Amino acid sequence: MNKELIKTIKFTLFSISAGIIQLGSFAILNDVLKFKWWPSYLISLILSVLWNFTLNRNFTFKSASNVPIAMAKVFGYNCIFTPLSTLLGNYLTSSLHWNDYLVTIINMLINLVTEYLYQKYYVFKDVLDSENK
Repeated sequence: MNKELIKTIKFTLFSISAGIIQLGSFAILNDVLKFKWWPSYLISLILSVLWNFTLNRNFTFKSASNVPIAMAKVFGYNCIFTPLSTLLGNYLTSSLHWNDYLVTIINMLINLVTEYLYQKYYVFKDVLDSENK
């Protein structure tokens, strides 16, 4: 198999595990604890991002790069994605009355694609597979 295809598959599988964490924590916060959509989404997204970053840095991109710098770059992405997705999601769920889970899953899919591209071509661009060198 092509090396890039394997990276994409790994990223997708780890993102699915992060998605399970995100949906599970979202369900607890939204349905059990009765938080509004936006804090449920925000907390569950943060948990998911931490999980996903750790797994993908170690196993997908195999980066031995400076972890604080890589984390700062991912933080930068999330400084844009998180407020935009939270504000849009809150508008869709509270004003337009879209289903909470539909909005969360749409945000997760957008995040999957954009974060993969961002991490591959920016965060780990110069240090891909550096752990093996």
